[in-house]
Amino acid sequence: MIHPIKKIIKASALAMLVLSAASCNDGVDKKEQLADYKKQLSELKNEISSLEEEIEKEGGTAGNTVNVATEIVRPQTYNHFVEVTGKVKTDGNTLVSPEGAGKITRIAVKEGDRVNKGQVLAYLNNDAIESQIEQAKANLELATTTFERRKNIWDQKIGSEIEYLQAKAQYEAQEQNLKALQAQMAMSTVKSQINGVVDEIFQKTGEIASPNTPFARVVNIDDIYVDAEVGERFVGMINNGDSAFVFLPALEKTIGATIFRSSTVINDISRTFRVRINLNNQEHSIKPNLISVVKLKVYTADSLLIVPSILVKKDFEGEFLFVTEQKDGKTYAKKQYVKSIFNTNNKSIISEGLKDGDAIVTKGYNQIVNGTEIKIINS
Repeated sequence: MIHPIKKIIKASALAMLVLSAASCNDGVDKKEQLADYKKQLSELKNEISSLEEEIEKEGGTAGNTVNVATEIVRPQTYNHFVEVTGKVKTDGNTLVSPEGAGKITRIAVKEGDRVNKGQVLAYLNNDAIESQIEQAKANLELATTTFERRKNIWDQKIGSEIEYLQAKAQYEAQEQNLKALQAQMAMSTVKSQINGVVDEIFQKTGEIASPNTPFARVVNIDDIYVDAEVGERFVGMINNGDSAFVFLPALEKTIGATIFRSSTVINDISRTFRVRINLNNQEHSIKPNLISVVKLKVYTADSLLIVPSILVKKDFEGEFLFVTEQKDGKTYAKKQYVKSIFNTNNKSIISEGLKDGDAIVTKGYNQIVNGTEIKIINS
């Protein structure tokens, strides 16, 4: 097979020679003509040689041979993943409010402070409660003295039982009243429910705080999780403990993790089920509400022959690719018909037509046909 460029060059050379021969009747010295022809022939040979070198460097044809690259097909383990969008969340994201209402008299923390569970964040006006507590303490002290005296008398079988019981009831009532006021006093502070960081304070000193109005947000992002929704057709393919990969586009970061749990209920509107993936975030680099791309493994298989999808072509007889074939000490391209069962991520799984150890053509396949002599140049 002669390359088209070479044909053109040879035809041009022949045409030049014919034209030159046609003009030989003008009486020009034949020796000069011969020298001129040899010079032209030498120049053409140099041009042909230069073109052949360029074509060979480009992986094209040099003479009747095509340069190609090949790859040996070996069985591989195949994992199929699906990608879904998720959102970073945390269980430690709380809005803090007081249990009782009152004017804020002092704020004890600032945004960014780390706080512990039960720590007071702000104080409310409690002057009235303090007065009531002082009065309750005095009443309890009197009730205690009266009860003790009545009890001593009653123990000596002196006095009436009704007076003893009335003193006891009064004592217990005053004791409960004091406890109630002290509990109310405790409600005049704003306390954190978790260990974390004060992320935002919504109110100022002098404003009225109440159970229905958030005072601050306290967040703990030491341990976070990604919440994602997966289509119902993957039910049974995704299980607790399966491996997963979480990509955070904003941070350009991929994290390997495992599925903590998947929900047992299908959303009847979106036809999806929820998947939770726990992540460790001790460096606090991952923030709640970040968007993530979750890669979940839904299928795996061993000993499969996998080739790049771009190598699989089609004609009227079906799918094919080129493999190498040895004949008479030379290497040729062979058109091998195959059957692919799955195509994904630019890879094709071949079920028929290939076997372990076959050499497939991976470069130069567009320049060959069945039976083309090839030269394998693998870099």
